[in-house]
This record gives sequence, structure tokens and C-alpha cells, in this order.
Amino acid sequence: MSLNNNWIDRAMEEIEKFRDYIKEKGLRNTPEREIIIEEIFSTHDHFDVDELFLRMRNKKKIVSKASIYRTIPLLVESGLIKEVFFEDGHLHYEHIYGHKHHCHLRCMCCGRNLEFSDDEIEKIQKQIGKKYGFVITSHRFELLGYCPQCAQRQGVQKAYRPSGKVRGKSAKSN
Repeated sequence: MSLNNNWIDRAMEEIEKFRDYIKEKGLRNTPEREIIIEEIFSTHDHFDVDELFLRMRNKKKIVSKASIYRTIPLLVESGLIKEVFFEDGHLHYEHIYGHKHHCHLRCMCCGRNLEFSDDEIEKIQKQIGKKYGFVITSHRFELLGYCPQCAQRQGVQKAYRPSGKVRGKSAKSN
């Protein structure tokens, strides 16, 4: 099976899972909801409501913003998408169903998002849960900084170090 067919199969599986969820909740699956979920699962990009609305409008898919705002919480509740960050006064979302858990590096200048996984973070999550008696079910981890291109453009050369040091110098000497 080609990568493209695999991606299409996953999108169809996500759409079917949402349809089943709506049915279980006793809600109607409206034509607007169908358009919204098909658009969301047609790409793997992070999105916000305004961007999704404009993307659909540019494709001549007519839905109201209110319908999008009503559908998003249902998608979150169903475990298909999650809120990933809050920026410029609104939430951004991403697909999670069938995708490996990951964290984010986000550029504070251009907004670039880099997804990454790290086994050490997963180990620390388990250790912290054990230490405080929590059953950890999930986490969000986002690192903010500057991508290489923006760091160069902005003249940002020093990297934050959790030890309080910045590239060999104490943070106080900066």
C-alpha cells in the first residue's frame, strides 16, 4: 500500500470514528459537520478555526464559523484532535487519533512548529507521576524559541540552559 493510500485510509478511519461518536451521543451528523471533518482530516497540518474557515471558503465549501466552533469540542471529546497551543488570541489544534504522541518546538518569530518525540520525556513523565502518586494519561510539552533561520535573522545566538547558564556564561552576565 502506498503512503498516500495509507494516509487516505487513516483519514477515512478518523471520519468514521467521528460519525460513530456523533451517533453514540445522539446527535445528528449534519452536512456542515461532514464538510468540516472532511476538511480537517484532509491534511495533517495544525489549524485554528479562522484558518480552517478560510481554507473551506477558498474551496467554495460554505459552512458557518458557528458550526466549526460547535464541531471542534466534539472532535476533542471524541479523541480525534487536541488543543496544542494558544496564540494570537485563539487555540490551535492537531490530529491525534492513530498518531504517535509527540511534543512541539515552536518558533516565537515565524511560528514554525516542529514535532518531535523523545523517550527521555516519557520516562520523566512516568517518574513524576510515580513521585506524586498520579496516574499520568497524557502531557503537553512545548518548547518556545527561535528556529535556526529566525535566530540568525534576529541575531539570537545564546541558547537557554536549564542550569541557568547560557553557553558557558551565567545567566546573570547577559
